[in-house]
Amino acid sequence: MPVSASSSLRADQFRHPRDREATQALQQLPGLNLLVRSLLGSVAEQAFYLENIGSSLRLSEQQLPDIYHLHTEACRILGLEPPQLYLKQHPVPNAYTFAMRGKQPFVVLHSALVELLTPQELQAVLAHELGHLKCEHGVYLTIANLLLFAASQLSPWGLLLAQGLQTQLLHWLRCAELTCDRAALLVTQDPRIVASVLMKLCGGSPQWSDRLNLDAFIAQAREYEAADRGWYYLFKELQASQLTHPLPVLRAREILDWAETQQYDRLLKQLHPTRQ
Repeated sequence: MPVSASSSLRADQFRHPRDREATQALQQLPGLNLLVRSLLGSVAEQAFYLENIGSSLRLSEQQLPDIYHLHTEACRILGLEPPQLYLKQHPVPNAYTFAMRGKQPFVVLHSALVELLTPQELQAVLAHELGHLKCEHGVYLTIANLLLFAASQLSPWGLLLAQGLQTQLLHWLRCAELTCDRAALLVTQDPRIVASVLMKLCGGSPQWSDRLNLDAFIAQAREYEAADRGWYYLFKELQASQLTHPLPVLRAREILDWAETQQYDRLLKQLHPTRQ
């Protein structure tokens, strides 16, 4: 039976301030949102639908229902109709989301990710991906890819344009990830679960993940944060400038800090009224 969205949560209630600012900057690019939704969305959705249903497992009440229930529960908390969920055989732990026109959104999990994480950690990843849907990040992800590709075909001015767009778009991508980590925390209600996912993505393996020390990883994150003088600051900026995701240690620090805020506490009580 389909699970209906029941939460009154709004994206702006948990959106990271950096995501809000970066998204507003992208929205100043005229007509691109409408262009991608109206002209490319339907074609892309159909192509990805065939790719997923032809070469991945679509999870459901009949197919790996334990994982599917983690997905639908996260949807209920975040106030989303459950998108299709697929499991793809892949050796690299990863998950991703696609949503253009809102008709056939989907989430894909790699098999290596499922092998690496506990059920609670896997739900944190699912909630993170659902955060992209809640905040309608999918359209801007597509815009980013299209703009960078188109600009790179022009020379020499196109290369200069691509560099400028790449800086802006990668900055937006990193900011959007911070918002989705908050969605993961709102579902799991435990910042250590979210931090544990990030730790395992740094250096985890099914063979030794149960021996990893989360407190040591959190201390490592604080140590990275403290290294902000002299050349350290420049090196950090250079290190992050070409990344699509913030460094895992920075994401861990961000989510641990947000878990201590009144904003998070209010949202937790809103989403989980029986929580003491």
